[in-house]
Amino acid sequence: MRRSHDVADLMDRRALLQGMALPGGLALCPRIAGAQAGAAKTGTVMVRWLGGGVVELATPDYKQMAYIDAWIWNNAGWTRFNVPKPPEYAAKDGFVQYVKAKSPQAVLVLLTHDHGDHIGDYFEMLQAPNAAGVPVKTAGQSDLMRKGLVPEYKNAGLDPAQIVLNGGGSMTFGGTCKHDDMTVNLVPAVHSTLAGYPAAGFILEIGGVRVYASGDTDLFGDMKMIGERYRPQLGFFCVGDGPYTMGPQDAARACQMTGVSHAVPVHYAHNAQVMGVQAGEEFRRAVSTIAPSVTVHVMKPGDSIQVTA
Repeated sequence: MRRSHDVADLMDRRALLQGMALPGGLALCPRIAGAQAGAAKTGTVMVRWLGGGVVELATPDYKQMAYIDAWIWNNAGWTRFNVPKPPEYAAKDGFVQYVKAKSPQAVLVLLTHDHGDHIGDYFEMLQAPNAAGVPVKTAGQSDLMRKGLVPEYKNAGLDPAQIVLNGGGSMTFGGTCKHDDMTVNLVPAVHSTLAGYPAAGFILEIGGVRVYASGDTDLFGDMKMIGERYRPQLGFFCVGDGPYTMGPQDAARACQMTGVSHAVPVHYAHNAQVMGVQAGEEFRRAVSTIAPSVTVHVMKPGDSIQVTA
């Protein structure tokens, strides 16, 4: 009888711990609106890799568009692939025309952290949809959004209370925000930043597909919890290795831990400190051994694919 009470008490303690916040905004198994344990319904998303860690995502009709990070026209990740940049990614004016032509209902720009190869064109990217008359919002870690970047928003002529989700506050880890038909959750990443605000990854639901964007990170154990909690179907994993992020082998383990069915390698061949163009195929080979059920899409900057999951 005593043992049954002990077990019940332990279960009660675990239930309490699930709602407890850790320092720095981390949470133990947070309960998050909109993130159900079951797999997402089948959907389709358009994917275009823009070099480095930057990705464009859209519904097939381009009514919903999202960007993971914001280093486009100054992005050096095209050079090693010998791929010329098309006008829409070569300059801000071209990007404005591109967004106008797509005529989306909503554009969402997700910022993982403040390193130059992620934030380099961020403010101009937010200005461009505005110039095209398209509702644009941005999301990122709360302290970065509502403290660190506020002066720069204002210098760019942007009102953070209007352009940053949650009235300028965006999210802490485990938080959820929504822009039109897109839902986004902030998840941890293990990486440095310039100003000391935490780096992040994202879970984005767009076009009925649940996407995991690792951001710049090392492999860490809670990737398994991210997989169990959100059930992502498509993942973007940094594979560049070197001094900053995980390489192909650990990124393949991240595929296994998060349980994605489709994976795209990113964050390589864009500077001298990360792996070159071979990293994509090394990732494919590693996944074939570590997570063989995962379909790997190795892309060149500017390539587009359609993923149904």
